[in-house]
Amino acid sequence: MKGAKVRGALALLLWAYGVSGFSRTTVFDRTLHAQAKPQQAVIETTLGTVIIDLAPDAAPNQTAYFIKTASSGGYDGTVFHQVVRNGMVQGGDPLSKDPAKRAVYGTGGLNAVKAEARAPKMTRGSVAAVMIPGRPDSAGAQFFIVLADQPALENQYTVFGHVSDGMDVLMKISEAPADAGGRVDERIEMKRVTIRDTPPEPFVNEPVADLAGYHAVLDTSAGPITLEFLTEKAPNTVRQFMRLAAAGVYNGMAFHRVAPGFVIQTGSIGSRSAPLTEKQQALAHPVPPEFNDTKHVKGIVSMARGDDPNSATTSFFICTGVSSALDGQYTAFARVVDGMAAVEAIEASPRNGETPIARIDLKTVRIERK
Repeated sequence: MKGAKVRGALALLLWAYGVSGFSRTTVFDRTLHAQAKPQQAVIETTLGTVIIDLAPDAAPNQTAYFIKTASSGGYDGTVFHQVVRNGMVQGGDPLSKDPAKRAVYGTGGLNAVKAEARAPKMTRGSVAAVMIPGRPDSAGAQFFIVLADQPALENQYTVFGHVSDGMDVLMKISEAPADAGGRVDERIEMKRVTIRDTPPEPFVNEPVADLAGYHAVLDTSAGPITLEFLTEKAPNTVRQFMRLAAAGVYNGMAFHRVAPGFVIQTGSIGSRSAPLTEKQQALAHPVPPEFNDTKHVKGIVSMARGDDPNSATTSFFICTGVSSALDGQYTAFARVVDGMAAVEAIEASPRNGETPIARIDLKTVRIERK
């Protein structure tokens, strides 16, 4: 945000503190021992799900209090009561469970956690404790999440987490109708907040031999197509394809190119029915080529690319005939082992040049054990 909006964010965060009747609770002071596993908070809201990576090393007491509150259902049914459009969302006040108490939203759930280190940086996605100005021990259940870097807030607030996924949901929340003070007009609820061990990123650390135990099922509007991976020929490309599929990057795409006797092609981000999330965008990066001796015959699957051999990202094609000119020039990483009838139906679809006249959907790509 610009400077004026940052100052506005501060004003909105603090608007309620002139109101009397703060909730008074016993100050919470429990230092966490090192956790065996990193943990996440999963916030299910009426507009979608937000996932937060918790940071007990940075703020042990605040993290412990957040976990305690979430585990007891303290956040369930509360609302995001304050927003700065595209800049900040604030919630967690237990008083916000009661619509009749809207006038005092922002005054509850405070004065519960002893002061901790203030974050030197307040970057996009930072999750911080709300505090009363001049009262270092006033943090509690309330928190705010910044949706843009906020240098004006550095060294002022305790950051106890960072958004792992769901920034698009938070942006929608920030855009909700609000009054001049940023108080949200509608009820955007946290339906449920749960704590879980952070799941491992799929297909990141598995040995190549283990990757060979999976196949991919492309659910298309012409029928399912099953792919067997060529893990020994292109292990890194296979791993990346599996990660993209597991993250849902391919869901809602289309077969955008049909060249009979040559290829059918899909995987273009531009064909997707909905934008990628930030987490998905981070995965969609160029993959170094793994050119190999696989012949491009009917049923072979290869990564598409531009003139630069290092430009393959998400798009891939299925050969519908023999294409020797592609051998050693494109990374072959899979073959069709079932569903060739669907491939042929796509190949036979009406088209304008190489562009299908009617949309041919790639609904999902599922990675399954054989």
